[in-house]
Amino acid sequence: MSDLSNAIVVGTDGSDEALSAVSWAAKVASARKLSLHLVSSTEPYYRGFYGAGMPVPPEAFSEIDELARTRLKEATKRAAAIDAELPVTTEKAAEQPISLMLRLSEEAHMLALGASGRGGFTGMLLGSTAASAAAHARCPVAVIRPARTPDGPVVAGVDGSENSVDALSAAFAEASWRRVKLVAVHATRDYEPSIREVGVGRARTDPQEPARVLATSLAGMQERYPDVEVERDTVNNLPRDALLDWSKRAQLVVVGSRGRGGFLGMLLGSNSQTLLQHAACPVLVVHPVGER
Repeated sequence: MSDLSNAIVVGTDGSDEALSAVSWAAKVASARKLSLHLVSSTEPYYRGFYGAGMPVPPEAFSEIDELARTRLKEATKRAAAIDAELPVTTEKAAEQPISLMLRLSEEAHMLALGASGRGGFTGMLLGSTAASAAAHARCPVAVIRPARTPDGPVVAGVDGSENSVDALSAAFAEASWRRVKLVAVHATRDYEPSIREVGVGRARTDPQEPARVLATSLAGMQERYPDVEVERDTVNNLPRDALLDWSKRAQLVVVGSRGRGGFLGMLLGSNSQTLLQHAACPVLVVHPVGER
C-alpha cells in the first residue's frame, strides 16, 4: 500500500452517498494537492452467510470480489470526472468497514465517508458506529451529505479547549482554500434547561466570557490567514442545536472530537449522533494533535 500521509481515504460501497463522498474528497484533494485512496470492504457479504449459519459457496468469493472491484472502478471514474490528473489508488479488503477505516486512519491525511450507505458500508455512520468512527479515528473524519448552501461559509464550533483550537485551525485552512468566510461559533448553554432548573450545570456569571473564549481561541489565527474573513457568533443555545442551525447555511461544519463547557461530550453519545446524522452539510471532525 502506498504512503497515505497525503491522501484522503474514502470508503465506497457503490451507494449514491458513498459516491458523493468520493466527489467531495476528489474536489478537496485536487484543490489541496493531495491524493485519493478508495477502499471497499467485502466482509459484510461474507458475514451474511456466516450469520445465517451457512458456508460461503465457492462461487460467491469471486462474485463478491468482482462486486468490490466494480464499485472501486465506479468510484475511480467519479474521481476522474473531477480531476483526470488526480492521483488515485484503490484497496479491496475482507475486513469490517469500521476496523478498516480506523486502521487506515493511522496513516491517512483524512477519512471521508457518506452519511449512509449499503453493502460494504451499511450503517457505517449510524448509531454507535458513528460515535466510534468520530471518536477513535486517528485523523480528521469528514461525514458527507449534500450542503443546502454549497457556497456558504465554513463554520467552526469553539469552546476554548485545546482540541477546539485544533479544529479552528483546520477550519481556517478549509476557509482559506475555499475562499469563503469563517464563522466561529461559541454556544453558551452547557445543559438542557430541565437540568439547569434543578441546580445542575455551570452557571455563566461573566457576560464577557463568551467574547474572551473566542478572542483567545482566534489569537494568532487571523494573522496566519489574513485572507479569511471571520464572523464571531455567540449563541445562548446548546452546541448541537447551534451548529445544526448553522449547517443549513454552511458548506462545512468543523468540530473537535473532544471538548469542554459548551462542547463537552460533543462527539460522544447522542450529541454526536444528532450532529452527524442531521447536519445539513458535510461535517469535519478533528482529533487532538497528540492522538494522530
